[in-house]
Amino acid sequence: MITWIKIFFIVIHTFICSVIGLIFIFIDRSFTLYHILAKIFPGGVLLITGIRVKTFGLENIDKKAVYVFASNHSSQLDITALQWGVPNRLSMIFKKELARIPFFGWQLALGPYVIIDRKDPQAAMKSLADARKVMDKKKISVLVFPEGTRSKTGEIQTFKRGAFYLAARSGYPIVPITINGTAKIMPKGTFKLRRGTIYLHFDKPIPTDNIKTKQDELELMEKVRNTIIANKKD
Repeated sequence: MITWIKIFFIVIHTFICSVIGLIFIFIDRSFTLYHILAKIFPGGVLLITGIRVKTFGLENIDKKAVYVFASNHSSQLDITALQWGVPNRLSMIFKKELARIPFFGWQLALGPYVIIDRKDPQAAMKSLADARKVMDKKKISVLVFPEGTRSKTGEIQTFKRGAFYLAARSGYPIVPITINGTAKIMPKGTFKLRRGTIYLHFDKPIPTDNIKTKQDELELMEKVRNTIIANKKD
């Protein structure tokens, strides 16, 4: 019963923030106001649910720099935790189905985020090119989940190459982020919310300006995956 009360208030909070987000998008194309709201929104969700986020390794990154942030993914709460914990201006690549959700999906589609169609490889490549434009023109970092979808077991799945192709082509450093705790608080396939703490570990940025070949990309992918596995605690 308590979970459904929390979800009710999250829905109301999401609707209000989505409407405000749409207004901000039309009056401020620099997305400055939108990024402020992008901190208020997850903060409200965490307040409603009673969940805390603790960050480690923020000294490794420059808050004003542009990065490709690569994180593991096992819960719907991952995005909330990362929106709250990443101090940089942040864009995300999201599946096109979300764009159909009234208000919430509309502000995602019109904002500094990038739509991807996972079923269409050519469209997916275009999405990566769009993400690079966001990084270059707006100086906004991009968050990616190299696993492609949430892990059912919490174990790190096989990584897909797209995130590392983006990092290599953009020339921006890639920062591995390891999330611990979200799978226990809200496992995949359930709406049950438990109180708890989410831990975000930021590793040192890995340069990508020396990535020249597909083999280099694959080695970078393996390095990031091993780094995240080494920091995974649950």
